Amino acid sequence: MENTDKNELKEHIEALRRKIEYHAHRYYVLDSPEISDFEYDAMFSELLRLEAEHPELDSPTSPTKRVGGAVLEGFREVRHTYPLRSLSDVFSFDELRAFTSRVREVDPNVTFSVEPKIDGLSVSLTYVDGEFTVGATRGNGSVGEDVTENLKTIGSIPLRLPEPLSLTVRGEVYMPRETFNKHNARREAEGRPLMANPRNAAAGSLRQLDSKIAASRGLDIFVFNFQGGSLYADGHEPETHSETLSRMQELGFKVLPHKIVASNDSEITEHIEKIATLRDSLSFDIDGAVVKVNSLSLRTVLGEGTTTPKWAVAYKYPPEQKRTKLLDIVTAVGRTGVLTPTAVLAPVRIAGSTVSRATLHNIDIIRERDIRVGDTVIIQKAGDIIPEIVGTVASERTGNETVWQMPEVCPSCGEPLVHDDADEDADGGGIVRCINALCPAQRARNIEHFAERAAMDIESLGPSVTALLIDSGLIKDASDLYSLRVDDVASLERMGKKSAENLLAAIEKSKSAGLSRLIYALGIRQVGVVAAAALAERFRNIDALISATEEQLTEVPDIGEVTSQLIREYFAEPRNLDYIEKLRAAGVVMEMTDAAPRADTLSGLTFVLTGTLPTMTRDEASELIKSAGGKVSSSVSKKTSYVVAGDAAGSKLDRANALGVPVIGEEELLAMIGQTPVKG
Repeated sequence: MENTDKNELKEHIEALRRKIEYHAHRYYVLDSPEISDFEYDAMFSELLRLEAEHPELDSPTSPTKRVGGAVLEGFREVRHTYPLRSLSDVFSFDELRAFTSRVREVDPNVTFSVEPKIDGLSVSLTYVDGEFTVGATRGNGSVGEDVTENLKTIGSIPLRLPEPLSLTVRGEVYMPRETFNKHNARREAEGRPLMANPRNAAAGSLRQLDSKIAASRGLDIFVFNFQGGSLYADGHEPETHSETLSRMQELGFKVLPHKIVASNDSEITEHIEKIATLRDSLSFDIDGAVVKVNSLSLRTVLGEGTTTPKWAVAYKYPPEQKRTKLLDIVTAVGRTGVLTPTAVLAPVRIAGSTVSRATLHNIDIIRERDIRVGDTVIIQKAGDIIPEIVGTVASERTGNETVWQMPEVCPSCGEPLVHDDADEDADGGGIVRCINALCPAQRARNIEHFAERAAMDIESLGPSVTALLIDSGLIKDASDLYSLRVDDVASLERMGKKSAENLLAAIEKSKSAGLSRLIYALGIRQVGVVAAAALAERFRNIDALISATEEQLTEVPDIGEVTSQLIREYFAEPRNLDYIEKLRAAGVVMEMTDAAPRADTLSGLTFVLTGTLPTMTRDEASELIKSAGGKVSSSVSKKTSYVVAGDAAGSKLDRANALGVPVIGEEELLAMIGQTPVKG
């Protein structure tokens, strides 16, 4: 009787899994759900409960694996059975026609598949007897990383095929735009750094060691190539790429949309242009179109190059440009008092997002490009990320446009502005700065800088919380953080007792951050992470640094004459000394306690830097690496040990992924040197 009950339970669990898989496919792939979220969640919860109560009936392909759970120590290497090659890029229709002409020399009747090029992370999915067994990143094309547990969390990947087939397919993992925007809205509200773009967000999410984190990121995938194995149980071999896509769709995969089969160049170029017009309305990012030979046998005849196939190319779109109106130019005051002009634009959608502002950098840029308020301007996103004005449409001027002038007083505090490193001409130029130490705008940004991870590392103290504390009158500068009380903070809007307790615990912990971090946190101009570490190592305590002469300061590595003067000016200001005394009285450690990084910590390692790092310039990061015995190179190769990537990382990051070179962030770099812990 017991075996009968066991068999019935097993059948019930299997039936429950099949129902969940069916409805998940309707929801994630077909976008046509048949039941409510409540009904789906109820089934899912029942399956979770039954598997927990009867672990012997668990399955590696159960839908419950989509919630994540495995926490890995690292990713094991996977050697691809079928190499995952990259594509040759073409940037004009002339180059594209040269490719199609070469193919027609082999087969005049060739047809081509024309598809969007999804801007994501390429992976392979391998199934054995119909069950998803291994998922891996492309890596260097021959060897990738095993990200199976993370891929299982993607709802549109079938964990079990409707037929017991063994095969490998290739897909592109991406983060939908709506999901990306929601994540960034939440991060902004929490005062956390924003994700740079959906592609980087997808790549970072897929490489999380905790699959629960990957599950929370809302990733998706399009499958675009059949790599090998059997698509049919009867041994039938597909003849065309378009047939493989149709068959993969029958098996439950989410395949590429907006694709056609074209027989001539005009059809190809027309569809590429059509895909470009769809770019704004798509729910995912694309960066081009792919043109592939449709016949699988002709692909074999054409063969493969060293790193790219000879039967396909990627047509890359030029940076998208749009026209819009320049409504105004406003100035923002930065932490060091520098005023940055920002263009206020009539909202326009470009490269996947709506843009209403663009940084103009400084007054010189505005003059050089003759940008006037009221102009019709041309904008694009540098690297498809950062909005910039590349020109104006002077022919559309009506005479009502106005030439913009930098204000003479600070928009935040009303104090007179100074031209810093100004040109010799009468107008001045370059950088304009507010030098009022009590300027409200600088006060907020100074506190935010004080709390940065590379500074005092006060978790949860971002711009929104800082603004709350300042507006409520609880703090005037960072030293006031150490006298905050839980009840006062908890009474603020959107805080609560638990949030207040967490914030105050982080503030208390920051007292022992150490001298190097404190020096950086003070916000002395031109004293970054590297210079702060050098000053801490040389003077060992804050009092010795305060009393140091310019001559002594210039003896320190990374400290030149200009920086030494700025350091002396900072400590010559009585208000700054009072500020330091308040920090001392609060119990902030002001002596050298951290062990200095050994000169050979990074010995034998070669680094390549790309993108914008959170707290250091690339020059500072280079000096830091060299001071710890490492080498810095300008190009990525197989000999590169690590690529250090920040926001807006470009082709070097792609090259690193292609070669399988480990990619780390600023935090991991600092941790390798022993300067700052990496938080989970």
